[in-house]
Amino acid sequence: MAGQAILRVDWKRLGFLGAVGVVLLMIQEGNAFQFKVGGSGGSWTVPADPNAAIYNQWAEKHRFQIGDSLLFVYDEDHDSVLHVTKDDYTNCNTAAPLEKFSDGHTVFTFNQSGPYYFISGVAVNCHKNEKLVVVVMADRSQRNSNQPVSSPPPPPPQESSPPKNAASSSIAGILGTIAAFVGSSLLSVI
Repeated sequence: MAGQAILRVDWKRLGFLGAVGVVLLMIQEGNAFQFKVGGSGGSWTVPADPNAAIYNQWAEKHRFQIGDSLLFVYDEDHDSVLHVTKDDYTNCNTAAPLEKFSDGHTVFTFNQSGPYYFISGVAVNCHKNEKLVVVVMADRSQRNSNQPVSSPPPPPPQESSPPKNAASSSIAGILGTIAAFVGSSLLSVI
């Protein structure tokens, strides 16, 4: 019976370690956002005012980063989404898209920084401003770069002001505490 009790405790620890792993993955993946094109009530369709660039006005209000995604919701029987070049965007050329989506519920994930151009798959709709330019910010986290980046030396510390990254210091402290606990739990299991 004593062996069964130890086995139960080991399963509990294993479950705990799994839960900690899931939480850490969620924290890591928690930086990406999905944006519904046109806002929460919007959908990918010809704007009510064809002279207004409503999709670009919407995009200018947001900051897009690598890993973020766009959700296009539209009537799949009457429309589609084309990922195109800048020239095809400007001319509403639907003949040779980089990618074509027609499922009515398209999710497009940004994998690099720079501009992305989208138009309706129906040329007439594109000419009525059913088109979108999204600019994705450069990745400053060094996760996707192998090139060293030089940075200026930090300014001398000021005793009167709190650290600017107090929140990240707190998170790092919490993660360090969790890692220490997990490590000591693993050692006690072994």
